[in-house]
Amino acid sequence: ATIEINKQIDKILKSTLKVAEKNIETIMPGFTHLKNAQPISFAHYLMAYVEMFSRDKKRFFNNLESLNENPLGVAALTGTSFNIDRYYTTKKLGFKTPTNNSVDTVSDRDFVVDFLYSVSVCSMHISRVAEELIIWNSDGFNIIKLSDKVVTGSSIMPQKKNPDLLEYLRGKSGITYGNLFSMLTILKGLPLSYFKDLQDDKEIIFKSYDTIINCLKIFDEILKNFSPNKNKMLELANNGYITATDLADYLVKNHTMSFREAYQKTAAIVNLAEKRNKKLEELDINELKKIEPKLTNEVLKIFDLKNSINSKKSYGGTAFDNIKKMILKYKKQL
Repeated sequence: ATIEINKQIDKILKSTLKVAEKNIETIMPGFTHLKNAQPISFAHYLMAYVEMFSRDKKRFFNNLESLNENPLGVAALTGTSFNIDRYYTTKKLGFKTPTNNSVDTVSDRDFVVDFLYSVSVCSMHISRVAEELIIWNSDGFNIIKLSDKVVTGSSIMPQKKNPDLLEYLRGKSGITYGNLFSMLTILKGLPLSYFKDLQDDKEIIFKSYDTIINCLKIFDEILKNFSPNKNKMLELANNGYITATDLADYLVKNHTMSFREAYQKTAAIVNLAEKRNKKLEELDINELKKIEPKLTNEVLKIFDLKNSINSKKSYGGTAFDNIKKMILKYKKQL
């Protein structure tokens, strides 16, 4: 099951990388609290999804380790009086090692909980991305478009195209959480050894497996059938004084002031722009000098969105060159 899940995750990673590679220089606003924060590459945002699902892949792979112990030969709970060689059967069956304690072997369902937890985290990641895409597809944002293959119409309103598949994915995380909690609840009151309560673990595992496999397949289909509304992304990125932090950083680096002081001066400049109903780059340099006399025309360059993005060169940052390297890294891994 874990191998099949990881195969589906690989498909999602490849689909995401494909979209990211086409959108390295697609500029959008990065959000905090769903409000414009700083300019960011759309590809960089997508690469955050790659990180999330790569962790899921590792988590499922680690589940295989806990399954790689041979239980054969522990019998009911005390082991067996028959002359068997558990190391021999372990080798023949392809396990790494035999289990160490017969009572624990009969009692243990940690591997079930580990698997259900991995499924729950993966479905949570799918749910978070689905919610984000639902918001971005809404009329208020309108920064992504979903093709007709992954939307449905309204029963009454002919103009509607609803993101029902994304909503379906968002809801399924509740099912996987419920399965995890069900298994934990079954185990919480059990003494060691075998009890009939444990028979329900199979049903729970199968349900969670079927759910996550279906969700991963649907999610991959959505990734192949959506596109960014680049003009709208750029329009939103040009609003909300999104390069204000760049101005504060500039003041710290070039005018040897503390970030607290730079923050206050930048806030004053933003307030001035709001009063004038202008963007930061539209302010006259003489107006800026009234707040910080040391400023020159050079400061106007930092309000450029591409300059802002490419200044974030630290490892893991949104600079275009960083993204290209990260995409190449993951493509090689896959």
